[in-house]
Amino acid sequence: IATPDYQSRLKSFIDATPEERTEKKLGEKLGRATKYWALFNKTQATFEAADEETRAEKKLKDPRVKTSFVITQVGDEFRGSALKALAPFWPFFGLMLLHSIFYVPTVSITNSIAFNAFTNPEKQFGPVRLWGTIGWIVASWPFIFLLIDWAAAGQKPASGLMEQIGNALGTDLKGRAAMDMQRYIFLVAGIASLLLSAYSLTLPHTPPKPAKAGEDSLAWLKAFKLLKNPLILVLFVVTFIDAAVHQTFFILTPGFLGTPVDQGGVGINTNWIAPVMKIGQIAEIFTMLALGWVLKTLGWRTTMIIGVLGHAARFAVFAFYPQEVPSIAVNAIHGICYAFFFATVYIYVDKKFPKDIRSSAQGLFNVLILGVGPFLGGFLISEVIAANSIDKQVLYSKVFLYPMGAALFGAVLLALFFHPKDMPTDAAD
Repeated sequence: IATPDYQSRLKSFIDATPEERTEKKLGEKLGRATKYWALFNKTQATFEAADEETRAEKKLKDPRVKTSFVITQVGDEFRGSALKALAPFWPFFGLMLLHSIFYVPTVSITNSIAFNAFTNPEKQFGPVRLWGTIGWIVASWPFIFLLIDWAAAGQKPASGLMEQIGNALGTDLKGRAAMDMQRYIFLVAGIASLLLSAYSLTLPHTPPKPAKAGEDSLAWLKAFKLLKNPLILVLFVVTFIDAAVHQTFFILTPGFLGTPVDQGGVGINTNWIAPVMKIGQIAEIFTMLALGWVLKTLGWRTTMIIGVLGHAARFAVFAFYPQEVPSIAVNAIHGICYAFFFATVYIYVDKKFPKDIRSSAQGLFNVLILGVGPFLGGFLISEVIAANSIDKQVLYSKVFLYPMGAALFGAVLLALFFHPKDMPTDAAD
């Protein structure tokens, strides 16, 4: 956190000459990246303030032509290289891949264990699953305070405690300081994962049931063959579309909410972006509680269509009404998006698929929901962003039209071709 003492040391480092920095050891308690970017900003400000004659006379150069990421110190000079990143990419990618390989299957496993224990999945799944949503919410709230610029907030005048609290909550870290603090997200996630692993060891033993006579031992292959059924194929395709659209929300929304209003965003402080997005998880608690009643009242197809249309509605608000109040309020639709489609798909698979392959079928759909859908969704939206940006400024009003259109297409597919009444229980085979 940028304390007054830290800011004072950084200012002394910036204002000093190269000789003074060496003699007085001004940069000893500052990181290499901090020192590099501090001098970068000073050089850029000096260059931009000078006219052409001064630039030529003093041989001033625009540092942006040498923007870099790896900082090395050669004598009194700090140099950067764009050939490598501050942190190596492949170890990070490898660790994330290893984590995903071990984590993603647990979703299918926990679903299967839960459904096996339920006597009425449509009614019971929601109230159990909502505790995962509550955990998601709780994990984000500490970052409201971690991302506050406490030094800057302390310098603002305040007449009382409430005003001091308001100053703190309204003063967020910017730039590199904010990015450095966000590293703690991974630390929190790692600690939570270890605690959850330890807790899992205390759960009752649930060994797999041996296959009965006549049942296919290759359940995953049998589950995959169910795609020959047009009804299942339509649901499979729409699940892929909705999973891809769902991923674009998490990729686009933080940047959109944090981008200044004059650049097409909403202009929310960095420390409030995660809590604003968690409005959707709070709403999800109530939609998960109501899911059993909704399924009984509206049925499979209508419930799923509403879930997919929730994505379209949210992106429509972002695209056409990018003001603060509607852009914040519409996040409540996330509860409908998740519960009415993804949670409903999990329940549908348990309800309609043959008993001997339900676990494999859950895994098959999870490949789309947590794997292929998010991966391709992230790749495609990155291409859309690149094609709809000017001078690194994202044209959000155009970008949001793509996932909105994809969600509408998915809803149309369900409306025209998904009629689950045509498929009685356990008739998928």
